[in-house]
Amino acid sequence: MPTQDVTAARTLSNDDLYLFNEGNHRRLYQHLGARLGEQDGKAGAFFAVWAPNAERVTVVGDFNGYNADANDLHPQQSSGIWAGFIEGAQHGQTYKFVIRSRHNGYVVEKTDPFAIHTETPPRSAAKLWDLSYEWGDREWMDARASQSWFERPVSIYEMHMGSWRAVPEDGNRPLNYRELAEQLPAYLNHMGFTHVELMPVMEHPLLQSWGYQTTGYFAPTSRYGSPQDFMYLVDKLHQHGIGVILDWVPSHFPLDQHALSFFDGTHLFEHEDDRKGYHPDWTTGIFNYGRHEVRSFLLSSAYFWLDRYHADGLRVDAVASMLYLDYSRRDGEWIPNQFGGNENLEAIEFLKQLNTAVYSDFPGIQMIAEESTAWPGVSKPVDVGGLGFGFKWDMGWMNDTLRYFEKEPVHRRHHHNDLTFRAIYGFTENYVLPLSHDEVVHGKQSIVSKMPGDDWQKFANARLLLANQWWTPAKKLLFMGSEFAAWDEWNCEQSLAWHLAQFDRHKGVQELVRELNRVYAEFPAMHRFDCDPAGFEWIHHMDDINSVTALLRKDDAGQTVFCAFNHTPVPRPGYRFGCPLPGRWERILDTNETRFGGSGDPDQHELYSQEQGEHGRPMSLVIDLPPLAAVAYVHRG
Repeated sequence: MPTQDVTAARTLSNDDLYLFNEGNHRRLYQHLGARLGEQDGKAGAFFAVWAPNAERVTVVGDFNGYNADANDLHPQQSSGIWAGFIEGAQHGQTYKFVIRSRHNGYVVEKTDPFAIHTETPPRSAAKLWDLSYEWGDREWMDARASQSWFERPVSIYEMHMGSWRAVPEDGNRPLNYRELAEQLPAYLNHMGFTHVELMPVMEHPLLQSWGYQTTGYFAPTSRYGSPQDFMYLVDKLHQHGIGVILDWVPSHFPLDQHALSFFDGTHLFEHEDDRKGYHPDWTTGIFNYGRHEVRSFLLSSAYFWLDRYHADGLRVDAVASMLYLDYSRRDGEWIPNQFGGNENLEAIEFLKQLNTAVYSDFPGIQMIAEESTAWPGVSKPVDVGGLGFGFKWDMGWMNDTLRYFEKEPVHRRHHHNDLTFRAIYGFTENYVLPLSHDEVVHGKQSIVSKMPGDDWQKFANARLLLANQWWTPAKKLLFMGSEFAAWDEWNCEQSLAWHLAQFDRHKGVQELVRELNRVYAEFPAMHRFDCDPAGFEWIHHMDDINSVTALLRKDDAGQTVFCAFNHTPVPRPGYRFGCPLPGRWERILDTNETRFGGSGDPDQHELYSQEQGEHGRPMSLVIDLPPLAAVAYVHRG
């Protein structure tokens, strides 16, 4: 699918300036920044930058020997935008803006906030670039609008591109975008994941920030290749049927001098008062969501990735820090809103504006909130009082479940509520269940390492945890390395330890994840009502003494799957569960199978309902529960 780039001459019309200044411009990337083109038959580039408090703006670059007096820009009416054309500027050349402020003669070199390509950090100049690319994903894009996340299996593989795989023969450097495109789609297809979520690809100066300290809101990091190389990766993923979700960070930005902070000698993008404009957790600036032009900037950034890079959704980072004025602050360190509350009313309105806009203009995409509090209606429509996201990460499930599994099984009976509490609120939002990167760093250990017991029990617990995740109603997200039970914590500066996958127990966990994805996709009862209470029913959740639970997953066509869990290393032979349906039940998965690294393959490949009632149901199933394992049976009638 050919795409005409916006590098041709673009003028800033009166409508553009009006929409920008009122906070409703969604495609500023077509007008601000630097775009190759022609003027009066002469080739060069158009430059435009917002710096309302500047008294002079010039452009320095390879085309003028970085001479700050060679090329001035000119004010565009009263918009605060400075613009101009530089003859002879060419594709690939670097540039920066030199801004002289009206305030105290402050002079600074700034990277273009709308840069579409940059030098590789620690260098920070923007690059003139033509974004033309011949897309090959028309079939995916045409079908996307008709696909509903709510009714289909969604299994997300979260990954950090720089530490997924390395090239040993080239100094263990990370795979570049095109090398990833040759390996990642096939792996995700093999494992059965439906989507990949990429930790921020937007340019960032510090590798150790994992991309969450963004400086280039329109530029994929040049560490792994060019913009077209990243397009190629997305294209190949789509051609293999894999959706692409990008982490996006509108909540804060780093204070590096070349970037957005104190841009024109004033606090342009951030609040001036540190009680609103400075984030103590991350030592970063906080966007001023009440400033119209800042909203246009952020709206345009979101649109850019959905438009020019065909992203299928954005996972919005740190939403809670946007919603609360007192987030991570003590008394006296924050300013109440106009009504005396702690809600950030401007951020709330921005999120509603953002979600309403992108869902309208990009049918089939999803907006996902990482929101860690009980804020109501995060994933509810704006017109019923919600924030308008499609989905929300269930951080409560993640914290409760991991806290439960980290305890020795003998103590789990005293913490049974950690396992069952989620069902009370499980359908108040549209949830994604995450076992994310945040849970395998900073001393938290990897998933398998944080499990109690000897090695056999650690792996059995990890398999049981994954079954809990996959069979609990909601969409799924698993961080890279957890699918083969990586021993070590994730390190963003080195490749995953892929050699472990050759060993039986690690290979077994990997095979289990593949089977969990297969069952999840193959049986509609396991995904059809992920966000609807009609698809879930507790059979037995009160046996805290034995740490046993059982539930049903159902669809609207009559399919029923029975799932039972034994959270101790003690086998439970002949355990009788209540059952609502007569007839034959066929086993579809047992996490204790030897192919997964378990201790055996029980003979109960099929069961028949018995007429003895149990747990308030008219019939029952008698199951030999393996130790630290989960089993699932589908009703065959």
